[in-house]
Amino acid sequence: MTIIYRYLALQVLMGLGIATAVLLPLFGFLDLLDQLDDVGKGTYSVKDAFLYTALLLPRRFIQLAPFIALMGNVTALGRLAVGSELTALRGAGVSPVGISLAPVAVGMALLLFIAVLDQFVAPQFQQKAISSRAAALEKSAALGQQLGIWTRDERNILRIGEMLHTKRAANIEIMHFDDNGFLLRYMYASYADIINEELWELRDVVIKTFNGNAVEIVTRESVPWEPFLKEGDISTLTKSPESLSPAELFSHVYFLRATGQESDAYELALWRKAGGALTVIAMLLLSIPFVFGSVRAGLGNRLVIASMLGISVYLFDQIIANAGLLLHLSPALSALLPGIVLIAVAYFWVRRIF
Repeated sequence: MTIIYRYLALQVLMGLGIATAVLLPLFGFLDLLDQLDDVGKGTYSVKDAFLYTALLLPRRFIQLAPFIALMGNVTALGRLAVGSELTALRGAGVSPVGISLAPVAVGMALLLFIAVLDQFVAPQFQQKAISSRAAALEKSAALGQQLGIWTRDERNILRIGEMLHTKRAANIEIMHFDDNGFLLRYMYASYADIINEELWELRDVVIKTFNGNAVEIVTRESVPWEPFLKEGDISTLTKSPESLSPAELFSHVYFLRATGQESDAYELALWRKAGGALTVIAMLLLSIPFVFGSVRAGLGNRLVIASMLGISVYLFDQIIANAGLLLHLSPALSALLPGIVLIAVAYFWVRRIF
């Protein structure tokens, strides 16, 4: 039996390889076409567009993993069905459940690979792609055009107009409030040198102190300031939730909650990583009913139906995630619901067939 499971696992791995070789270049090509529209803006060149697309491939692989699992398993076991090998295995006493163990085992290995990729490779590559593209297009790392980067704690609000690089910020505004929410002091600095996590040196500073109806205005060449956020928190604020690793997301969600800020988007991104793992398992289970009977219906037809199912799952996942944000539903529920529903559907479908 060990030899049979190894053979099945090898076939599934080959199927996943074929699905990856088809889907990843296809979506990479679409990314490249999108980037070519920006060629000629600033210093953005064709070389930059190819580099951006290449650096984005690990993230695309993670996003496509559920569909790679579905198409790869249908392709692998479907080829065995066409060659009557599945019939021979069942004749030798191997049950459909036993045949399904090999794809599930490969799926677990795929999830482990995705977890490593998502923690140590994809975020770094994606962030490098985004920063390189922004630099070539002469765009600053900000949350919105003309808006800058905003954050706060219990009694302070900080606005950073632009991060020039990791150690210097420009157009700094700091507002300090009392316990009742009244503004006590406003500071504006042309730029700030980030000495370390505990000290910023504000330059060309204007300080406005509010005392009842009186306003005292003082200008200083430089003012030391102890920030309420760490250097790593600043860089995280300039990145999209999707581009962060699970560890970065967990840390940033904790920071946002501790400072009383909205964290739903980052919580949703964190939980969707777990939801993606559930979807991969669901896709592997859903692919099994496609395989048994593929000889009668035709492998090509099964692949077309599987592709339509993959697109439907993607749309369903996107609708649930965006609806969760709009309706302020639990991020965990919004992220995990699609995978749980698909696993339930796959379970009852497999039971009905076998």
